[in-house]
Amino acid sequence: MRRLVSLLALLPFFALAACGGSSDHNDADVTFARDMVPHHQQAVQMADMVAGAGASPDVEALAKQIKAAQAPEIDQMKGWLDDWDVKTGGMGNMDMGSDGMMGGSEMSRLGQATGAGFDRLWLQLMTRHHEGAITMAKTEIKDGSSSDAKALAKKIIAAQEKEIATMKGLLG
Repeated sequence: MRRLVSLLALLPFFALAACGGSSDHNDADVTFARDMVPHHQQAVQMADMVAGAGASPDVEALAKQIKAAQAPEIDQMKGWLDDWDVKTGGMGNMDMGSDGMMGGSEMSRLGQATGAGFDRLWLQLMTRHHEGAITMAKTEIKDGSSSDAKALAKKIIAAQEKEIATMKGLLG
């Protein structure tokens, strides 16, 4: 009987182990993933706008690079949110502009621009967008507890700081 009680006492630990560590998160991790998903989705949307805008080959290459990096990160963060039983469907507490997100008028202006004017506007807006993502990632590193989310935040910072340097170089 004592053996059965000991085994039953260990049951919660086995259950947690079977979850693959998904309980290793806090509210900051949830906020990071929930807000970074639409943030990345907008960057992918902006990258998609490059095709057909008469953009320079440098901007086209950068847009492909951004999309290739951020699309899988979106899937990764959505997976965490599912694992954490977090409902998605909004942009959390994001405030258009405060985290580098573009408002409708800015997206419309970008959609109407072509050629060198498009390049300049796209580079300016994407730089601001990346700066917002870096701020969000730094908050995750400071306040989060998920080692996976913190690792992604560090990856985002490194990649987007490099891309910002490239964009500033292209802006001259």
